[in-house]
Amino acid sequence: MPSFATEVKNELARHIPEESCCRNAELAALLRMGATITFGLRHTFGLNFTTENAAVARKTLQLLKLEGHGLRTEITVSRSRRLKKHNSYAVRVMPEPAVAELLEHLGFLHEESLNMESDRDLLKKNCCRAAYLRGAFLGGGSVNRPEASYHLELVTGNYGFGHLLYTLMRRMMFPVGFTDRKEDYIVYLKEGDAIIDFLAMLRADKSVEAFEIARNLKEVREQVNRLVNCETANLQKTVDAAGRQVADIKRLSAREGGLAALPKKLRETAEARLARPDASIVELGELLGVSKSGMNHRLRKLHALALAMEGEKDS
Repeated sequence: MPSFATEVKNELARHIPEESCCRNAELAALLRMGATITFGLRHTFGLNFTTENAAVARKTLQLLKLEGHGLRTEITVSRSRRLKKHNSYAVRVMPEPAVAELLEHLGFLHEESLNMESDRDLLKKNCCRAAYLRGAFLGGGSVNRPEASYHLELVTGNYGFGHLLYTLMRRMMFPVGFTDRKEDYIVYLKEGDAIIDFLAMLRADKSVEAFEIARNLKEVREQVNRLVNCETANLQKTVDAAGRQVADIKRLSAREGGLAALPKKLRETAEARLARPDASIVELGELLGVSKSGMNHRLRKLHALALAMEGEKDS
């Protein structure tokens, strides 16, 4: 069964923005996340983009063909050597002058030098900011199934890019966090509502619906568990209290005169408790036609008598 993150990425990979500015923003973030720039003859550039998601590889190739003109591309598949043995997909763009034109168009080149820090010129419109974050998620994002815990993150090895994502999401009013893990920088969300809003902004509509359904089921289960735990705790309190009351009454019955020596109301209460050791205070009260508070008052009197009797024995 594919992970929830994979399902989200598969859905997002099918969405191709209509506007060229949004395609550029998404492609730029994808390349920032998963691409390396290679160098060829005569000062030409190439690109290598790698991912473990076939749909993401196809979308990257599609965006490259839409926004790059005359690019020579190829895609290769290899088996990962890691324990889970996922396939690894490599999209390769051969070094040639057209690559430099694309990189300059995306803002990766500035006056013939590499610009590895900022894509702010691509982020002037709301639609482009959403597309940029979609590309970042496709290239280096993950999200837990809501049944487990609420957690979405974007992972990059570049501090400047990570901080740009963090700043962008903060300006878009997301309750975002920023931390480092070994050699990576993590931008993350941990609130269910924020994750839903983020995925909706990326246009993962089916995933949002699945997330909300799973979250609602989780909340119902948690509420049921709380109620069951509360009922169990209350039942245990009732059982413990009844056990103490029965012990008090047995001590009183062992004294001279037994329960017959008790006043009528206390005797009736004691006999009812012995006959119904598992009954609640309310049930005992209904049996004797006494209110809950009245029954508690009688049982406290029986307890006080039992304590007094124990005190007499000790003296």
